[in-house]
Amino acid sequence: MLELDLSADIQALRSTFSDIESVVDVDALRSEIARLSEEAGAPNLWDDVDKAQQVTSALSHRQSELKRITAIERRLDDLDVLVELAVEMDDEDSAEEARKELAELEGLIGQLEVQTLLDGEYDDRGAVVTIRSGAGGDDATDFAEMLMRMYLRWAERHKYPVKVLDISYAEGAGIKSATFQVDSPYAYGTLSVEAGTHRLARISPFGSADKRQTSFAAVEVIPVMEEAKEVDVPEGDIRVDVFRSSGPGGQSVNTTDSAVRITHIPTGIVVSMQNEKSQIQNRAVAMRVLQTRLLLLKREEEAAKKKELAGTITASWGDQMRSYFLYGQQLVKDLRTGYEVGNPAAVFDGDLDGLIAAGIRWRKRKIED
Repeated sequence: MLELDLSADIQALRSTFSDIESVVDVDALRSEIARLSEEAGAPNLWDDVDKAQQVTSALSHRQSELKRITAIERRLDDLDVLVELAVEMDDEDSAEEARKELAELEGLIGQLEVQTLLDGEYDDRGAVVTIRSGAGGDDATDFAEMLMRMYLRWAERHKYPVKVLDISYAEGAGIKSATFQVDSPYAYGTLSVEAGTHRLARISPFGSADKRQTSFAAVEVIPVMEEAKEVDVPEGDIRVDVFRSSGPGGQSVNTTDSAVRITHIPTGIVVSMQNEKSQIQNRAVAMRVLQTRLLLLKREEEAAKKKELAGTITASWGDQMRSYFLYGQQLVKDLRTGYEVGNPAAVFDGDLDGLIAAGIRWRKRKIED
């Protein structure tokens, strides 16, 4: 006779899921979707393109959030039925399927639970991630490319749409920098804990045999902000350069000067875009990212000034927030949370949920303290 008692585990999941629904406020979410749907159906919606894009993007995000919640609720109900059938039919295959489904639901509900901690002003928005190589020569540029692939694989695992906006390839291995956008609800709140300096320690494949090399890369995460144009950027404050898009090794992938680089002269901020087909499109995307960075810089300066007046200036992030060891102990360790993973290969293949969840919980505790 088959023994399959998952009732306590399923009840615990249902309790956690009920708490999540209360925090998310599913009824309010449905009301918001109804309101946005009405706005999206207005015949004159596209008379204002910017507003139309804001409405349709917000509607898509809210619908995705509701779909995710209702899908989990349905799977919990189906799991109860599956367990009953497995016991009645004395079917070990069905029992194994039920155990597997329970494990998957535990992971999904765990992710949703972490998401309820994302209550910052911009946490529910998409994210623009920029990775830059630091000290370490070819190892650093190779590391930067490894990090980019890591985040793209993470997004792929979650079926999050990703758009690569710009890549600057190194003369040797890897990339000097890359910028990409993750267009998913709460992408910014989730990935913002990845911002900081990452360190790689390994036996270098580019130098002398058996020589350990330490290299660095910086990760910047900003929210996608449709209203970033509230920051006024006078034409006299920017320098716009156009050039031809290129691929690895300098190979031309575009025969026209469609790529755009915008330099904000007062701050030195540089934004490059080459993903779009036309120079006009690349300039528009680059300006939006520049405006977003200037807006965040302005907010950071205001916050820093308030802290200075209060006499409590403390850095939220250290110069080095995570280390990746690819020799000897084979370990990935987050220096803020203490969270460790003994399988770096899995992490570099996009298995980041544990590290990210620990970072979100750590940040929430810091804010509350």
